[in-house]
Amino acid sequence: MSTRQHKQPLSPEPSAPARRSGPGLRVIRGEGQRRPDEPLTSRDAVARVLMEAGADLLLRRISPQRASEIERQVDRALDLFDRVDANPLVLPVLRRHLDALDALMRETREIRPARRGG
Repeated sequence: MSTRQHKQPLSPEPSAPARRSGPGLRVIRGEGQRRPDEPLTSRDAVARVLMEAGADLLLRRISPQRASEIERQVDRALDLFDRVDANPLVLPVLRRHLDALDALMRETREIRPARRGG
């Protein structure tokens, strides 16, 4: 056993609430309207499709099988974007794949249940 006496407690006592150095939450003005579907012409647009599918899966608006197929097609599209960067001759393959993904998403949006209460 130690016979030392601590003049200060080992854990600091709570002091005044710490102020955050960055901005807090902000409101994004959307007027309660759904964003129009954007054409799948960029990696960002394809990534947003994956986020949309993930949200739909969490809200149980689509099946795990459909979400898995969307994820598979998004992964393939992102891979094709990389391949087009290295070889522009692959662009027609990417376009066909993006068209197929767009068709899958249109079908998904048509069959999923409408949002309640709004």
